[in-house]
Amino acid sequence: MSQPEEPGTAPEAAEPGADLTGRGPSQPDGPPGDTGEARASRALRDAATGTFGVTVLAFVLALVIGALLIVFTTDSVTSTLSYFFSRPGDFFSAAWSAVSDSYVAMFRGSIINDRGWSFTTVFHPLTETMTVATPLIIAALGVAVAFRAGLFNIGAQGQVILGATFAGYIGFTWHLPVVVHVVVAIVGGILGGAIWASIAGVLRARTGAHEVIVTIMLNYVALYFLAYLLTTRFFTHSSSNQPKSPAVGPNANLPLLLGEQFRLNAGFLVAILAAVFVWWLMTRSTWGFRFRAVGSNPNASRNAGIGVATTFIAVMAVSGALAGLAGAVQVLGTEKSVTGGIAGSLGFDAITVALLGRSKPMGIFFAGLLYAALDVGGRSMEAATGTPIDLVLVIQSLVVLFIAAPPLVRAIFRLPAPRPDAKGAHA
Repeated sequence: MSQPEEPGTAPEAAEPGADLTGRGPSQPDGPPGDTGEARASRALRDAATGTFGVTVLAFVLALVIGALLIVFTTDSVTSTLSYFFSRPGDFFSAAWSAVSDSYVAMFRGSIINDRGWSFTTVFHPLTETMTVATPLIIAALGVAVAFRAGLFNIGAQGQVILGATFAGYIGFTWHLPVVVHVVVAIVGGILGGAIWASIAGVLRARTGAHEVIVTIMLNYVALYFLAYLLTTRFFTHSSSNQPKSPAVGPNANLPLLLGEQFRLNAGFLVAILAAVFVWWLMTRSTWGFRFRAVGSNPNASRNAGIGVATTFIAVMAVSGALAGLAGAVQVLGTEKSVTGGIAGSLGFDAITVALLGRSKPMGIFFAGLLYAALDVGGRSMEAATGTPIDLVLVIQSLVVLFIAAPPLVRAIFRLPAPRPDAKGAHA
């Protein structure tokens, strides 16, 4: 029987044939007679069939299918089909123009605008992508913590709303010194999300109520609770059909990182710190060990003396705290006021990003940037070429589909199954 994992240490799979101290320097990496060419070929196969390789191929496959959809929904392309057999070159030329123009416009709208003539115009798309990705990454980290512990937090949307509500209220009603005000508002957002998610954790721990049902219902409660608050005099300064709260005070604003010409604010640094915190929590802390142990086998964890009920509550509290932090960053850094649509679809998109990143902090960070780039670039693509933004949603959905089904990607590209002992090969 294998030894149990120690708290505070990341599990490492033992290499076949290795002793307790690891493989000695004199032992070759591979079977006897293994050549350098064979080792290079094996390393290339591991890279192609591993998690990173499959993720890249999934994205490429989604772009290819998206290109086909662009081709057959563009009038200038479909009009050439009537005389395809007499002049096929017209079809391929029009198809290439439609696809290249759309994807180039998406790149220029989300990464780098190579037609810009100043620093602001060249890098504005990238900063917009980073701005949109900021709350998405933080909320996805919260969803991932629950996933790693075997719980399904589908209530990130409601927790984002509560976090934004608490942070916004503190931001526009309290009057505190610089730095103190923004920190207190952020803490308020964290508490709002943690309290809201803890309701589901307590119900799961004490009554066995499934957290999926409870968190979905709490989303609606949070949504209509905010809608009610926006009709009260102490929370809104407008009686219009689309009321919003007063703007948060200047001392509660997250500072801009690159000046007034960009929206990128210190929330992006908060997202980086949140990713580092989740990495430390899940791989280097005792509580993270408990979370992972309960997620792997609750019964074995209970027999080992781990309080499963307490762990459920703690997991949901941490998950909700991160979602609440996302709401706080959204209102203090980007929106400046609380509205009925303050969360947008942020909580639901966070579930997608957590799946894209395979519930790992580093993966979530880059998945959030990718998802935001598709969103920001899609709007630019629609404005520049007239391509429906719905196609971007299709591409996002295809990316999720293919990444969630690595065997499907391997079957399409005829890739061999990953070696069980290859690092990073497990999908």
